[in-house]
Amino acid sequence: MRDSCDKCGLDLSRFNVDDGAAFFIIVVYSAVIIPLALWVEFSFGPPIWVHILIWIPVILGGAIALMRPFKAWLVAQHYKHNIDGESH
Repeated sequence: MRDSCDKCGLDLSRFNVDDGAAFFIIVVYSAVIIPLALWVEFSFGPPIWVHILIWIPVILGGAIALMRPFKAWLVAQHYKHNIDGESH
């Protein structure tokens, strides 16, 4: 994450979101992917290599695509709820 916003100059270094986005992605995304994988397994019964071919790219691509929006959401929640105790 950048140290400050290019547009307004807000100090972003004070917002400590670390691995929070990864945690939310693991929890939320797996709640979507696992039922889909089970549905494919029980509906079609494909061999394991088909699961690997489908789910590895879906999981990796989706997790990478969701990282920025979730991290931005966490920073916005820190700012909204004044987590750091500074005035805005």
